[in-house]
Amino acid sequence: MDIEVLSQEENPMLHRTDVTFEITHDEATPSRLSVRDSLAAKLNKDAEEVVIREMNTKFGMRTTVGYAKVYESPGFARDVEQEHMLKRNKISADDADSAEEGEEA
Repeated sequence: MDIEVLSQEENPMLHRTDVTFEITHDEATPSRLSVRDSLAAKLNKDAEEVVIREMNTKFGMRTTVGYAKVYESPGFARDVEQEHMLKRNKISADDADSAEEGEEA
C-alpha cells in the first residue's frame, strides 16, 4: 500500500492539519486503521493524532482517495471530534472523563 499526500491545509484554530491523500493498493480497499497507521508513519505523527474522516474507492479501481484530520495531540482530537469518529478510528476516550462518568452513576 502506497500513500501519497495530495494536499495539506493548516487549521491553527483547531490545532490540526487537514490532509487529502491517495492510496494505491493491490488487494481490496485497506482498513481504516491500517490507513491511519500508515498515514501517521508518513507524517511522523502518533496514530491517535490522526482521524480518517472518509475514504472513497471507485468500483474496480486500485486507488482510494481519502480525507484525514491530523491533530497536534490526541487531546485536541478528543476535544474536537465527534464520538462516533473517535470510535471508528479507535482513539481511546480521555481517562479523566470516563472516571467522572463512573462516579456519577
